[in-house]
Amino acid sequence: MNDARLTFIGAGNMARSLVGGLVADGWDPGRIRVADPSPEQLAGMRAVAPVETLADNEAAVADSDVLVLAVKPQVMREVATGLAGAVQQFRPLVISIAAGIRESDLCRWLGGEFAVVRCMPNTPALVQSGATALYANPLVNEAQRDQAESVLRAVGLTLWLDDEQLMDAVTALSGSGPAYFFLVIEALADAGEALGLDIDVARLLALQTAFGAAKMALESDDDPATLRRKVTSPGGTTERALEVLEDGDLRGLFARALAAARDRSRELAEQFGAD
Repeated sequence: MNDARLTFIGAGNMARSLVGGLVADGWDPGRIRVADPSPEQLAGMRAVAPVETLADNEAAVADSDVLVLAVKPQVMREVATGLAGAVQQFRPLVISIAAGIRESDLCRWLGGEFAVVRCMPNTPALVQSGATALYANPLVNEAQRDQAESVLRAVGLTLWLDDEQLMDAVTALSGSGPAYFFLVIEALADAGEALGLDIDVARLLALQTAFGAAKMALESDDDPATLRRKVTSPGGTTERALEVLEDGDLRGLFARALAAARDRSRELAEQFGAD
């Protein structure tokens, strides 16, 4: 697997995270090439790993086995159409990590039918703790699925979807999800301060509690509902607090929030893919 030649188009934070994770996993940096028009971004990439860097996207695609498109959705059409000739010549596996860009639109911009894996990583990938859903079109073979998974697994958990339409739900849940937890941490810290704690103390307690709860949930054989019941003593403080949250329709609020994010993801896919 590490014999594959990888090319990244885009040298931003997510690309740097992926390259750093791959090299840490033992991938030969000499087999990784990164293209970006910004000298500053390329310098930042070289600070992560001694990879080959170029300013020319088309030149970077030459002889690539895997092409990772790590650019913003707003510029994906321009980047993809500019790469069409090189991709048609070398026919690498194409991995897109751009939110809202459908596989069919990407293939159209590249000028043909190609093996494409669409991914939705989230920002904790920047600290190798991401969650990434992947969707492969029918032209992706098993070896290429393994290649795509190995690239994204370098920054955290990976799982496959059989239906590309579910990517909008993934975007709503895990793609946007870190912001929900940041908001909860912020709200907990603010509430702790209102109860008399110093804000720095309240923030640290909120952060460590969030980390500890997530670690328990990941490492326990119990599901979150069971864990919640285990820490909720009848008539105790936790039960009283949870009653307030349930009375405030916390579950319904999250359901509406995720539905709104999913709908916006669909709107953006239509917008980005419009001719």
